Amino acid sequence: MPPDAQRFHIWTIGCQMNTADSQHVADALTHLGLQPAARLQAADIAVVNTCVVRQGAEDKAAGKLGALKQWKEQKPGRTLALMGCLVGVNPSPALTRRFPYVDVFMPPSEAAPLVHHLQRERLNRTASALERNLIRDRHQAQDRVTSRPYSPDGAASGVTSFVPVVYGCSHACTFCIIPFRRGVERSRPLPDIYAEVAQRVRQGAREVTLLGQIVDRYGYDQAGPLGHSATVPQHQGLAHSDVPDLADLLYALHDIPGLWRLRFLTSHPSYLSDRIVQAVRDLPKVCEHFEVPVQAGNDQVLANMRRGYANADYRNLVQRLRADVPGCSINTDVIVGFCGETDAQFEDTYALLQDLRLDKAHLARYSPRPDTVSARRMADDVPADVKKQRHRRLDALMQAICLDHNRKLLGAAPEILVEKKHKGKWMGRTRQNKLVFVESEQDLLGCLIHADITWAGAWSMQGRLAGIVAASA
Repeated sequence: MPPDAQRFHIWTIGCQMNTADSQHVADALTHLGLQPAARLQAADIAVVNTCVVRQGAEDKAAGKLGALKQWKEQKPGRTLALMGCLVGVNPSPALTRRFPYVDVFMPPSEAAPLVHHLQRERLNRTASALERNLIRDRHQAQDRVTSRPYSPDGAASGVTSFVPVVYGCSHACTFCIIPFRRGVERSRPLPDIYAEVAQRVRQGAREVTLLGQIVDRYGYDQAGPLGHSATVPQHQGLAHSDVPDLADLLYALHDIPGLWRLRFLTSHPSYLSDRIVQAVRDLPKVCEHFEVPVQAGNDQVLANMRRGYANADYRNLVQRLRADVPGCSINTDVIVGFCGETDAQFEDTYALLQDLRLDKAHLARYSPRPDTVSARRMADDVPADVKKQRHRRLDALMQAICLDHNRKLLGAAPEILVEKKHKGKWMGRTRQNKLVFVESEQDLLGCLIHADITWAGAWSMQGRLAGIVAASA
């Protein structure tokens, strides 16, 4: 690349899907001859990739955009692009009026608007053929990319990578804004996913996480009227369909040379079929780790959320996962203070987490999101201080449970994939997705190691290098 090539910086907030979308934008910009900039001030082009699932995330994105107004004014010719769920599938006139200094508005997972803008404004005609390819299929892997994947934190280590397999969502939980901002469910063709995973591995990725808002519904939009969980025979999935499902996808990706680990998230309890669970059990590269949000432990609250299962169903699922995949970790999501949630209903959620002793729970206080059913038809009637109190109780419970789980690993030497260096220590994760920091003078980046666990906290562990299983090329 020429030394005077334009530079881009991508700021990302939110879920792993946003991280994957930022990677796709970085790929597109790299193909057009641009270079990544670790620092915003060194960039000519800034992309803000946003999340609006929670009000706090939306506020952070708005604050970042406000700060970038001055950045844009400091140097004529700079380009500011806004991407993600704040934009949605169809950017609203109100958004463009709110941020008139933004040059490009990009829907989630869509790099083409920025490519168009840069091609018109700055790029020569030699990029036009590539631009047409990107517009025709923005999701197709580009085999010509040979550099390591872009990393939002500037590290660009590329040891782990996120690959979307399902865009959007059609399940329509009453609290969720995703269907309105990311559109209906669309499964990517299996050959395209295979090509992208193989590309990431060639770039240096050793672990790939397959992403979907409901990842275990992969293929459902291609297999007829299987929209709501009530229409799907429990645990059957797409077993009697010619359309590939998530289990088929895991089997297809498993044999990619150089790939060491596979994960997938986020699963929905109603679609985690026996075939998927068996694939996790039988495929050595697929990690024994499930992300299965419960959201609430009370049946009436679950019905109000339109989740499609009951407390007993979730408990049975956890029992089945632990029986079929011994040693697996199970993480969940919980919303406290949903519309109408009483003290007694909250206690059902507390009891569920206390009984099941899951490996981790991502906790959030309910906040109404625009256009959702709960915002339009239900009252946000749980006081803020009650939400905070319930959140604190669950957080304290899970901290004790997670600490107990991690202390059981003291003296053990689990397998860890080292992702990067953090504050002088090597950071990696076990197959069960537990965070471990390892002290070593050796360069362990991208290595698969065993580490003796010497200290355990609720959210992470520390250890000493016990041996290197495999070194990344």
